[in-house]
Amino acid sequence: MRTLTDMTDEELAMSYVEGNNRAFDLLLTRNQYKLFSYILFVVHDRETAEDVFQETFVKVITKLHQNKYKPCGKFNAWLIRIAHNVIMDMYRLQKNDKTVEPTTNNDLSNLADGQMFESNIENEFVNQQVMSDVRKLMSYLPAPQREVVYMRYYQQMTFKEISQTTNVSINTALGRMRYAMMNLRKMAKEHKMVLQLV
Repeated sequence: MRTLTDMTDEELAMSYVEGNNRAFDLLLTRNQYKLFSYILFVVHDRETAEDVFQETFVKVITKLHQNKYKPCGKFNAWLIRIAHNVIMDMYRLQKNDKTVEPTTNNDLSNLADGQMFESNIENEFVNQQVMSDVRKLMSYLPAPQREVVYMRYYQQMTFKEISQTTNVSINTALGRMRYAMMNLRKMAKEHKMVLQLV
């Protein structure tokens, strides 16, 4: 018989639905760091992030008990979608949602390929510095743009997964990425920073 630690997140979720509370404890342990990091990155305030994190898990528990989770996709993606919705609800309540909608002709051909790193130590150091600079600049982006960049580059999500998670069209997700790249380049130029991986 398989132990809880051998189960996937999806299996643990179904085990919890069937009444195994220890399964939920393990699910929380496995996912809390990545989820909290995502929330904190989007909201930029530890206290708010903690509130969103707790609200997200309240909703997760409720949805699991209502049998609203179907193990046909990644549990983590479902979790992030719920957190995203909690964040968006919070922004709506604050009347502070500054979403930039995409234009009709989004051109993302200027985005760099994900396979950029070489094993050279010097290049690795330069790349780490660039990524650190990018992360600092990202904190100045509007939340929807910051979120899509984080999902794409730090969680390696596809634009299809991003659009499903954030409940927007793929074009909107692409548009947010485009505006984020434009804003990052503009800020880098203003601060005389070189954001080029080697």
